[in-house]
Amino acid sequence: MGRVKRVFQQIDPPARLLMGPGPINADPRVLRAMSAQLVGQYDPAMTAYMDETQALYREVFQTANEQTVLVDGTSRAGIEAALVSLIEPGDRVLVPVFGRFGHLLREIAERCGAEVHVIEVPWGQVFPLETITAAIERVKPKLLAVVHGDTSTTVAQPLEGLGEVCAQHGVLFYTDVTASISGNAFDTDALGLDAVTAGLQKCLGGPSGSAPATFSARAVEAIRSRASVEAGIRTEGDVTSSRRIASNYFDLAMIFDYWGPQRLNHHTEATTMLYGARECARLVVEEGLDQTVARHALHGSAMLAGVQGLGLEVFGDLEHKMNNVVAVVIPDGVDGDAVRGAMLTDFGIEIGTSFGPLHGKVWRIGTMGYNARRDTVLTTLSALEAVLRRAGAPVTTGGGVGAAYDVYADADRAAASSPVETRADAGTIAPEAASTDGTAGGAA
Repeated sequence: MGRVKRVFQQIDPPARLLMGPGPINADPRVLRAMSAQLVGQYDPAMTAYMDETQALYREVFQTANEQTVLVDGTSRAGIEAALVSLIEPGDRVLVPVFGRFGHLLREIAERCGAEVHVIEVPWGQVFPLETITAAIERVKPKLLAVVHGDTSTTVAQPLEGLGEVCAQHGVLFYTDVTASISGNAFDTDALGLDAVTAGLQKCLGGPSGSAPATFSARAVEAIRSRASVEAGIRTEGDVTSSRRIASNYFDLAMIFDYWGPQRLNHHTEATTMLYGARECARLVVEEGLDQTVARHALHGSAMLAGVQGLGLEVFGDLEHKMNNVVAVVIPDGVDGDAVRGAMLTDFGIEIGTSFGPLHGKVWRIGTMGYNARRDTVLTTLSALEAVLRRAGAPVTTGGGVGAAYDVYADADRAAASSPVETRADAGTIAPEAASTDGTAGGAA
């Protein structure tokens, strides 16, 4: 009996408002950029786009680093490229863990053969500078690897002062900013960072699949000291290190040569993802980085006030909470997964759960990128109240939307007395200003 031929239809995703910890709805302008036709990887247009992408991400990262590139892959690809290229077997690495993604840095460093030392605080808290400093003095690591903002706990580790400590002790300083970049204040050079990696799917407003990264001259020196050229493209005089980087695909020494003037072939650039990553950065630069951060702060504050206005408890150290995500303690007697299911099924809104010790104990609600807007915040709070009331939770009627409106009213009053360029909401993306082809048409 022959096989039954299956008929597959075109992809037609359901309408969703993604208000979880990421991914979020991509900005329509990013999707439009990604629909552009391919060109050859050495076409002058393509290499020009690569150069422009590097320049744009230098502004996003706030750095003068020459080696500011994209790693083709999700944000985890950027993490792995940084760690496998900086770490040699036996190197000591210090990882402060305050959530799930600190554990990820630890695991990747261990897989690189590092001798990993960990310090921990309970999830929802962060480390004082003195604690990390004392650990650096005790461990004497080659590399400090720390997550900036961890969406599993919604808090951000303060990085101020760590660059100076690392420089004093000859320690390379790496951070992952996937969850925080462009939604929270971050300045690579001012913080003294040697390596930074990110992803597009949160505050940058794009899809997962490209990992912007930047490296200081000190990090580049460490990476290039292990450089090897592939046998198939090696020429006489090319150096092959006896300490070569363990991964071919994530070999940053070769990736630097691919992105640099030499254009030494390493892989075929993911053209469509480059288009998207370039547009994500272009939109941040167009809006203004300070305005982008202020927009996330405004709508994040409204969401925080809203969930508190419903009478819900917020998890974690609020002094160090990221602008772009809030963790809500699931009320006693409420089935957290059932609430998330009703939000998705009845309202088309996705919110997140969490991991590890917080699994089933909190929801995570994000206000990121294209979804950091007044309408998305008010819609999510209204839907959450309705679902919780049906679940029997004692929420305050109208309390969520009302508290958010109060935040916006305060911002509107402040904006009325301030020049436009200093307004906290000057970068608000207005869906009503969208053009007829569905792309956002400007800022409110």
